[in-house]
Amino acid sequence: MSVINITNENFEEEVMQSNKPILLDFWAEWCGPCKMIGPIIDEISKEQDAVKVGKVNVTDAPELAEKFGVQSIPLLLLMKNGVPVAHILGYKPKKAILEMLASYM
Repeated sequence: MSVINITNENFEEEVMQSNKPILLDFWAEWCGPCKMIGPIIDEISKEQDAVKVGKVNVTDAPELAEKFGVQSIPLLLLMKNGVPVAHILGYKPKKAILEMLASYM
């Protein structure tokens, strides 16, 4: 499954009504660590069928960043049934992200 661009307009449908857990990547174009983790997030979206993957550009959707108290990016937030259950702040290797996902699947 490819990465979904999460916006204010599709947040309710794609995240809150998702029947799968969803990994949200809060990022911005100007963020160096975000650019480093981006390809890892893309790989995970193609390899993991049990989880949806979405990216939230905090520049384009500051309301969503505020809603989840995002103060630093990149922030990976795992949501299940519309509720945040785990997060990773800053750049982490793929193995650490997969371990977080596995512990909540």
